[in-house]
Amino acid sequence: MKTTTKAALYGSAGVLAGAAGAAAYKKTVRPRLLSWGATDHELDRVWPSDRLLPDDVAFEATRAITVHAPAETVWRWVVQIGQDRAGFYSYDWIENLFGLDVDNVLEVVPEFQDRDEGDVVWMASPDRFGGKARVIVGLLEPERTMALIGPEDADAVARGEEAEHGFWAFQVEPIDDEMCRLVMRTRSARNPGLGERAAQLLFWELADFIMERKMMKTIKTLAEEEELALAEKA
Repeated sequence: MKTTTKAALYGSAGVLAGAAGAAAYKKTVRPRLLSWGATDHELDRVWPSDRLLPDDVAFEATRAITVHAPAETVWRWVVQIGQDRAGFYSYDWIENLFGLDVDNVLEVVPEFQDRDEGDVVWMASPDRFGGKARVIVGLLEPERTMALIGPEDADAVARGEEAEHGFWAFQVEPIDDEMCRLVMRTRSARNPGLGERAAQLLFWELADFIMERKMMKTIKTLAEEEELALAEKA
């Protein structure tokens, strides 16, 4: 068999294997990444943040975790996120590889507890990336919901219109007086092009899952440790 013919056959086999792998990932792995920890009810229900983008959703991820701590305890950790506050409770060494200058603060800080709709939440140091690495608090229901939107949607949301570019929401749902669910939902309305879609599937969705899962697990640990410390003092 000629070398060129063999190369063509191997190349075709590689393409077919890659296509099969991509199809398997999309069918079996991807749904799990996008719905990690969430129940069918949590996936299907309408959350407070959804009114920011109720229709024409091109992308959605809903992840959840049970926390053995009251909702108000979990909320204290959620509300203080931000590069300029307590960080994001994820892998800050990875974040800092990209120059985000994040330093996680693993304690509740009283001065970080105040948030209002319209506040800026910095994703990276304000003096990096031309000061563009920021999101805006588009919706805030104390001890229940905080939804972050892009600056380009801030004026529209303030007028009661939709966040047409999407949102990233933290939702704390009480189970009882001692337990709650932390549910995080991301929605996007923009359909990426083919190249951008491939990058999203092959890298960004997996990276988002890894970082967000770590964030949720850290909040769970911190909130539960806080409750345990209070119980031991009682």
